[in-house]
Amino acid sequence: MAHPQTKTAAHPLYEGTFSVGLDKEFNRIEREDPPAKGALKISLNPFLIRSGDKNILFDVGVGGFGEDTSTETIKENLEEHNLTEYDITDVFASHLHYDHIGGLAGRSAGYWELTFPEATIWVSGNGWKEVIGSEEYYDEEKTQFAHFLDAKANISFLEEEDQPHPEITVKKIGGHTKYSQLLLFDDGQQKYLMAGDVLANRGEVNRTFEAKYDVDPRRSMQIRKELTRKAYEENFTIMGYHDSHHPLFRLTDYDEQQGYKIEPV
Repeated sequence: MAHPQTKTAAHPLYEGTFSVGLDKEFNRIEREDPPAKGALKISLNPFLIRSGDKNILFDVGVGGFGEDTSTETIKENLEEHNLTEYDITDVFASHLHYDHIGGLAGRSAGYWELTFPEATIWVSGNGWKEVIGSEEYYDEEKTQFAHFLDAKANISFLEEEDQPHPEITVKKIGGHTKYSQLLLFDDGQQKYLMAGDVLANRGEVNRTFEAKYDVDPRRSMQIRKELTRKAYEENFTIMGYHDSHHPLFRLTDYDEQQGYKIEPV
């Protein structure tokens, strides 16, 4: 049973910080530590939005697919907000990499179980078709995970532009993956913008760069520029899924030389 809230609020559910190299393994490090040589430093922050009778998640972490990780982490983080996994009504995936959807199911009991049994899981229809149609989703274990979700989860497929709830708009932006999505929340009180790895942390706001981990680096660069402008002009709070210290932030000023002024929320 969802607990009604009078005021909308968003909370990052920090899962840890990891060093991720070319092998794509998530090796746990301290929040302050540098990554291994040649590796990326990646923190994971699923986001909880409590709004009216809805408890919404934007991305759900790595689940059991990292070093010393499991779906218990997101359940414990929800407990801090007086919620259980059964209270989650909706889960939206920015894209279908396993560090963003791995938390949807786990096998701590020895067999696959849905983490959020009552939730509708919203994914890109075309993106999901690609995952399930491919011979292998990363490796054998993750392929089993994807097919378990396909069979057992309440999955709803999103169009390239969609509005599944009055306060939520989803738009395909591509860039990081072919079907990466922009997730927008606006209920008239609060406005949140989440773009997965296209705009993943504060450090990316004032940088112009092409990332080799993107399927289309140039498009990501262009979309990142558009999204920062949108967030600034329309007063969206940005959700930085991979930000180590301040995953919720606003852009409060702009200067042609200095760029945007970033204010943690």
